[in-house]
Amino acid sequence: MRESFVLCFLYKTVFGRMILKFLVQPGVSHIAGKFLSSSLSRWLVPYYIWKHKIDMDDIEIPPKGFSSFNDFFIRKRRIECCDLTQGHLISPCDGLLTHIRIKKDFVFMIKNTRFYLEDLLEDHKLTKAFRNGAALIFRLSPAGYHRYCYMANGRIRNFRKIQGKLHCVRPIALRTVPVFVQNSREYQVIETDQFGTMIQMEIGALLVGKIKNYSQPLDQGDVNAGEEKGYFEFGGSTILVLLKENAIYFNEKLYER
Repeated sequence: MRESFVLCFLYKTVFGRMILKFLVQPGVSHIAGKFLSSSLSRWLVPYYIWKHKIDMDDIEIPPKGFSSFNDFFIRKRRIECCDLTQGHLISPCDGLLTHIRIKKDFVFMIKNTRFYLEDLLEDHKLTKAFRNGAALIFRLSPAGYHRYCYMANGRIRNFRKIQGKLHCVRPIALRTVPVFVQNSREYQVIETDQFGTMIQMEIGALLVGKIKNYSQPLDQGDVNAGEEKGYFEFGGSTILVLLKENAIYFNEKLYER
């Protein structure tokens, strides 16, 4: 796939990287977010629907239309359908899935970039606990549905929010910087009823990539499979799920390249 001229300019030229350094500052992201959440951005909605051929048949549309581009971006479906079959671990979102075995050395490859699990979690004890487990990476497309849910019934045991620089998750960025290490991210440690302790992490991206998780007090932290966990505002975004060794058995075809 050919990369856009803008991305090539930002990541492959000296002047472009100078601009990128400015763009990934929190203040710039804040301004961009304010614009996309204002009525001034409403004109982007019909163009975006047309450009990405988005099917709006099952989408809840407000009586007066969407108030802003972000209002459209976080659109809700009229009916949510989840596979709640006993013993099934459901997908948290609509996205492209990559399945990786977590090696003993805590390093795994994602789109030609090496990532250390401890850099992601910033927690040595948790990193050790997920040794030899499995990582599920869900990549949400800009035109896709950006609400996500819990994958299983359980209880929240810990929550962490990690600030970071926001970068695009397109392949050109992955070849240039360790995207997941630098991006802002939030994760919950969830003790599930059937699959042991798991981690569900949301990762933001350039330019806005805001993560909007609903508040969940730890002392009232029961969650259910299919329950909406939150949503991403505009920006390509990713969900990472970590499972401990032997917590679940995957179809061996997932390991084939």
